[in-house]
Amino acid sequence: MSQQTLFDFDNSYVNLSPKLFSNQSPTPVSNPSMIALNHTLVEQLGLNTSDFQTDEGLAVLSGNRIPSGAEPIATAYAGHQFGNWVPQLGDGRAVLLGEIVNKEGTRYDIQLKGAGPTPYSRNGDGRAAVGPVVREYVVSEAMAALGVPTTRALAAVSTGDTVRRETLLPGAILTRVASSHIRVGTFQFFAARRDTETIKLLTDHVISRHYPQLRDASNPPLALLAETLKQQVELIAHWQSIGFIHGVMNTDNASVAGITIDYGPCAFMDTYHPSTVFSSIDHASRYAYQNQPSIAQWNMANLAQCLLAIIDEDEDKALQAAQDVIDSFPALFSESYLSRFRHKLGLSTEQENDEKLIADFLVLMQESHMDFTNTFRQLSTQMDDVQANTLQAQNNTDSFFEKSETQQWISRWHARMQRDNNSTEARVEIMHQNNPAYIPRNHKVEQIIAAATEQNYKPMEQMLSVLSNPYKEQPNMQAYAQAPNEDEIVRATFCGT
Repeated sequence: MSQQTLFDFDNSYVNLSPKLFSNQSPTPVSNPSMIALNHTLVEQLGLNTSDFQTDEGLAVLSGNRIPSGAEPIATAYAGHQFGNWVPQLGDGRAVLLGEIVNKEGTRYDIQLKGAGPTPYSRNGDGRAAVGPVVREYVVSEAMAALGVPTTRALAAVSTGDTVRRETLLPGAILTRVASSHIRVGTFQFFAARRDTETIKLLTDHVISRHYPQLRDASNPPLALLAETLKQQVELIAHWQSIGFIHGVMNTDNASVAGITIDYGPCAFMDTYHPSTVFSSIDHASRYAYQNQPSIAQWNMANLAQCLLAIIDEDEDKALQAAQDVIDSFPALFSESYLSRFRHKLGLSTEQENDEKLIADFLVLMQESHMDFTNTFRQLSTQMDDVQANTLQAQNNTDSFFEKSETQQWISRWHARMQRDNNSTEARVEIMHQNNPAYIPRNHKVEQIIAAATEQNYKPMEQMLSVLSNPYKEQPNMQAYAQAPNEDEIVRATFCGT
């Protein structure tokens, strides 16, 4: 059978150095079938939907056929996993087919995740079960709709084979799209080997691919560190503002492109508490919600260490310059965080005591065990009542907004809004644009995974439809906004490897 040109590949990473990867083709599967195809993303990438709906298209998405122009590889990287150094990790179950450039000139990686063992599998099977594939598909697409920089899901296919985890489960493969798969751990892999030449090569490539404005900087490696840190600041502040918890913020999961990557035991908070953690393997709560900013700074410090040798030949000067960049993280993060939470409260200017106003509301939420998403959303849907300094909870949920402590906070909030000189309509608009009505609720995700395991993909399809427009109320979709009942609460999530 002839090869079909599904992708117009224009590969760059594979041409940099053979040290960066191992040549690796996907391992064929027995009986592939389509779980989901992301028609919207197909169009955004300038591809043809009909090409993927053929037997040939399915063969490519399942790894049974290598498309024309592909140069499949598994990339090398190292990393700190839960703070512990691992000198070699790499793509243990993912194969990067190649890169494409859309009509806007943006370059994307096309990767098959769950495509079989690679030289980096460390005795693993290189496969993925349908549950983790469905989770990543749904959550990554939800994040994209929420405006968060992220990898995307182009397709999910069932393999017709089983994988063994705690039990036998149906296998699946995710076609993942990313602006790149280069990680802090990619730099660490070569820094640990004192391979300064490859570090310089990687630095030039990342600047050219992601930050071309830095080419003419007086010190491009230092400028790259500063820009990567800035992107991490913005990303983590965005996570915090929507209650997203990544679960495994290892350095090998920290993208130098500033995108969310590797959706393993990720989850969104229901009840607000800063120490919330879901990952079943995060026994010390290293990656709890409240720790995500400091972990991001720690990850950036590890990137800085990798770049020292090319920042300045004078070790002391390089260290001081890099340290100054890392030390800028808290102030930059505070600025980005406050900006996002001001918008969640309908505020459009910066004023003194905003930080305390935000913090006090979060404390009230924590003490009353309030749902993070719905509580902020209720503020935006009850704006008219604010003019009278009263706010009623929808369905009288926990009578939170009727409590005297909350009423006192509302009075302060009302007074603060008056100093913005915005109309009620403008405030509502700001809040609606920053407080989603719908997130991928953990219990709903578990429900669609259970259905998908039985080859019922309709619940997944409906949930994806709702999550594609998360900031707008949708008729008859209240079930997707409701917090879980006590018996539906998900307390632990799993990475699936």
